Amino acid sequence: MLEQRLNQLLAQTNLALSDQQKQQLLALVGLLHKWNKAYNLTSVRDPEAMLVKHIMDSVVVSPWLQGSRFIDVGTGPGLPGLPLAIINPDKQFVLLDSLGKRIRFIRQVILELGLKNVTPVQSRVEDFHDDSGFDGVLSRAFASLNDMLSWCGHLPAAHGCFLALKGLYPTEELEQLPTGFVVVGAHPLAVPELDGERHLIILKKQ
Repeated sequence: MLEQRLNQLLAQTNLALSDQQKQQLLALVGLLHKWNKAYNLTSVRDPEAMLVKHIMDSVVVSPWLQGSRFIDVGTGPGLPGLPLAIINPDKQFVLLDSLGKRIRFIRQVILELGLKNVTPVQSRVEDFHDDSGFDGVLSRAFASLNDMLSWCGHLPAAHGCFLALKGLYPTEELEQLPTGFVVVGAHPLAVPELDGERHLIILKKQ
């Protein structure tokens, strides 16, 4: 049972989710599995693997979300944005991707799950502007840190930060940061039952 599996995985974290949030996460996996056959949204085919590699890998970032407005750049099929939006209904998320099929999928998820805090945007990140700025700019497997900061430098509010989800600790990328940016946090992420390392790198403009 996928539901049992999700509960087992969540029990290995400090996250407390409502039954409704768990059902929405399971529904997201169901939709991802269904749409994947036609749209090829992810190379992960198995719903159980999706729970670990997509859902848990996204939600473990939740404790570091400071503020109320976030943008997930290069969101793909809504990762980590959709799982984070589901478990943080009090926060607003813009999910940005340049590919129409991914944004269509996200719109369908928003509709079927009744999510009120997600805005999908089809655009290249360089072309997207938001007057108020974001508390956090999220990216997961999107680009090198250098590219992320160059392309997304205009997105955070004055106090906002960049949250980059990485695999191995990106020593080389951190040595090549563009000037004017500083690392304010680097956290190993414990993703239950995931092979391989995960790190969250938090950066700010100086």
